[in-house]
Amino acid sequence: MTSTETPTGLPVVPDRRRWFALAIVMTAAFMDLVDVTIVNVAIPSIQREAGATFSQIQWITAGYALAFAAGLVTGGRLGDIHGRKRLFLVGMGGFTLASALCGFAANPEMLVASRILQGGMAAMMVPQVLSIVHATFPAHERGKVFGLFGAIVGLGAVTGPLLGALLTEWDLFGLGWRPIFLINLPVGIAGLVLGHRFITESKAPRALKLDLVGVALVTLGLLMLLYPLIRGRELDWPLWGHLSMAGSLGVFGALVAYEKRKTRIDGSPLIELSLFRVKSFAAGIAVQTVFGVGLGIFFLVWTLYMQMGLGWSALRAGLTGVPFSIAVSVAAGMSVQKLVPRFGRKVLQAGALVMGLGVLVYIWESGRYGLAIASWQMALPLVVMGAGMGLIVAPLTDAVLSEVPKEHAGSASGLINTVQQMGNALGLGLVSVVFFGTMGDRLAPDEVGPAFVDAFQNALGWVAGLMGVIFLAMFALPGRAPVSDAQDAAAEEGEEEGEREKVLVG
Repeated sequence: MTSTETPTGLPVVPDRRRWFALAIVMTAAFMDLVDVTIVNVAIPSIQREAGATFSQIQWITAGYALAFAAGLVTGGRLGDIHGRKRLFLVGMGGFTLASALCGFAANPEMLVASRILQGGMAAMMVPQVLSIVHATFPAHERGKVFGLFGAIVGLGAVTGPLLGALLTEWDLFGLGWRPIFLINLPVGIAGLVLGHRFITESKAPRALKLDLVGVALVTLGLLMLLYPLIRGRELDWPLWGHLSMAGSLGVFGALVAYEKRKTRIDGSPLIELSLFRVKSFAAGIAVQTVFGVGLGIFFLVWTLYMQMGLGWSALRAGLTGVPFSIAVSVAAGMSVQKLVPRFGRKVLQAGALVMGLGVLVYIWESGRYGLAIASWQMALPLVVMGAGMGLIVAPLTDAVLSEVPKEHAGSASGLINTVQQMGNALGLGLVSVVFFGTMGDRLAPDEVGPAFVDAFQNALGWVAGLMGVIFLAMFALPGRAPVSDAQDAAAEEGEEEGEREKVLVG
């Protein structure tokens, strides 16, 4: 297959087989996207059948998000240096292997370790997807391709929870929840075989060097913060946990000092600190982080509330979430195509307020109807929340990039995606405090349901507060952001991956 990216920069006639390559990388992106959402609905079944503790449940989701976030920038740069096809196939092979390990996990500890491996392999695979598209398709075809990508995002948002619910309910071959991971095996193997044949190799002409020390410091700091948060309640908040969380601030301080030194030495830091002098970018990073925290809290406690608190089946919980997913997809399309070009930043701020309103309605309904609440009664707050989320996620990346210098567009886009995933991991860690922290340690059977309802309302109160913080932080974003050089450069480099990751959360 002939690539459109040549050493001389001369255009070439694209090979017809590029559409096969597109189908392969889109399938891989869809597989990753579904894998993020498919697990949540199966969490109560995993807890019940595998005997996982609540902290292990958190690590099943947070471990994936942490490994994914920590490896994203490195994965993208490895692809630029060593070849995107090569890293894509390595990532897909590792993701498939990790899926098998998850599916055949003998105990909760093995499942947590396998999920961390799966997140790391996704970080190798996912950043290559749109880079391969950029290298394979001429500029005049990319609009059509990215349109298809948006359709895949919307489909995955609806498919993940439903597929997870169906596979869990069907109990195929008596395997319970395990098919949600094993379904990746035939898809991954086919992708490896076809990808080797149809995807062309490409590299960046001037790839930045790796900053493994930066990655190690980020990961260490997050682990020192997250591990005590997740285990703290279970261990009765030991002194070492508080010391570890305080020490994480020192690690992040060391990261900043090292990144400054790295910039002076070779100009290839993990984090381009000069970007934070741009007010809109700094505010956008704060919004992304807080938004990730809110989503991390909501999606896990929502699943636990419906299945463990209300006693609903996985299928009923999955079907209940369909209005939310549809609302996200519809609002995201309207936001980018019609609303933001006319009203600018106000659309994003309206999204934060609308999502916060939906959360407050959900809190009221949960208290009003208690354990007797029905799926149709949840539809209103879920549609309102989904509409608010859709107004935010689609245009946020462009708003954050609007004032970033062109030469730092790639670094900025990667950082946006990374902090959103790190925020998600932090939100999952905080579930121990805002959800489980409100329950008693030993509940009688008739106390479980009411305890989960109360904990759900408390957690959603935190989410509503975070929406208020996001609304205020958005005042620092450009009021009416034109398409900037940085946005153009990010599109050219295939950095729209950050956009895709935010929508997949829905």
